[in-house]
Amino acid sequence: MYVGQDISPEALKETWSSTLRNKGRRVTKQRLAVLTAVQKHQHSPAEAIVEAVREELPSITVQSVYVILADLVDIDLLRRFEPPGTPALYETRIGDNHHHAFCIRCGKVEDVDCAVGSAPCLVPNNFHGMALLSADVLYQGICADCQTSEEHELATRQQAAAAAEHPHVFKVAS
Repeated sequence: MYVGQDISPEALKETWSSTLRNKGRRVTKQRLAVLTAVQKHQHSPAEAIVEAVREELPSITVQSVYVILADLVDIDLLRRFEPPGTPALYETRIGDNHHHAFCIRCGKVEDVDCAVGSAPCLVPNNFHGMALLSADVLYQGICADCQTSEEHELATRQQAAAAAEHPHVFKVAS
């Protein structure tokens, strides 16, 4: 389930409340505050989520936020991922097997949709008898804001080559 940014806060809370009940969890103001904070601050570490939650619930403890984050990940209401050298990051975009692009200079994270088909959207050379459910890919690079002129030229060449090789799946960045 991926809940986009274009849905109203009321509809989001109703969707989350329904999912929490369906997963056997009580709907609490603390859980809803954590979900709201992550929705507003995609790809943020737990410390930033704590700060955002405390704007709504000033007395909530750090431990409570960490416990709620872990529980929401366990029941697939949040996704947790760890780019190299960073603390875990959280997002509300779940269930669609998307990937991430990570700037090695500033830490910016962008979502990257799967280029081909459904999950796991990559074909391994050996399945080892497993039913594969997802593939986690982390593209590491240098974002446009951090690039030197040489790196910008490299990015332009890479995008042109990808567009020429895969015109049906490649989207040119704007």
